[in-house]
Amino acid sequence: MNSSAALAIDNSQSIDTALQRQEAVIARKYMGTVPWEMVIWGLGNFCLWLSLWPLALTGILPLWAAFIVSTICITVSYLPSHEAQHSIIAAGGKNLRWLNDLVGHVSVIPLVLPYKIAWITHRMHHAHANDPELDPDHFNKGDTWWKAVWAGIQGRQPGAQSAYKTLGKTSDDPKIHRALTEAAILTISYYAVLTVMAWSGYALEAFFIWWLPRQIASSYIQLFLSWAPHYPMEEQGRYSDTRAWRSPIGTIASMGMEYHVIHHLYPAIPLFKTGPAFREMRDLLEQQGLRNDGL
Repeated sequence: MNSSAALAIDNSQSIDTALQRQEAVIARKYMGTVPWEMVIWGLGNFCLWLSLWPLALTGILPLWAAFIVSTICITVSYLPSHEAQHSIIAAGGKNLRWLNDLVGHVSVIPLVLPYKIAWITHRMHHAHANDPELDPDHFNKGDTWWKAVWAGIQGRQPGAQSAYKTLGKTSDDPKIHRALTEAAILTISYYAVLTVMAWSGYALEAFFIWWLPRQIASSYIQLFLSWAPHYPMEEQGRYSDTRAWRSPIGTIASMGMEYHVIHHLYPAIPLFKTGPAFREMRDLLEQQGLRNDGL
């Protein structure tokens, strides 16, 4: 390599470093505050979902209405736990750490997603986004959104192989066995509740308040939190494994995932601040190769 080429590479690296420093300065402005809205969202949403059972079983709320509300509740249940998975509510050793873990565990009970399993697999996803061998979410890949939904449904079947089902052998997390035990307890409890309700004559209530809404919510979450922000789920790299994109159904309905690239770059930024952070650093990100599909 001649001196001119070496100098060009050094200059390019210096520019990249300078841009990333500017990024970090902006990012720090959006970190460090407790997202109380997520605490209220996570715990309040769980209580709302829980209240559907007595309301529906006593006939106060029609089953069709309980089904709609339950589907919405379970669909939005993941995001507060996601904040907790990144210790955004409170880091280890902080006074509110108990609240961070409470939100993390409780908010995803309707989704039947064990918090510690989500914690472990989500960190694997961040470290290996779009890697077909190491990214636990890669089974959601599809050329179109409906193919991605179908892939997600297939991945949830009992006999399907996925990174989530081989964690006991592939994860080096020291807490994996405890996480798997908690997962087993939650899953067994879920099926026990469905079974007891069916035997008691409430099979339709169990189906429409929990089983079917959970299936719909799982597909929706996998589509918007996994597939869409990473589409086509092939590229890897700091500015290419995740994209900024314009959702056809809007920011709220897509749960803020239009700005998911900010979360991958700076996971400590709360969800509700990823939009403002993106808008402030968009030019810096685009100079470094960010994939921006319409924002």
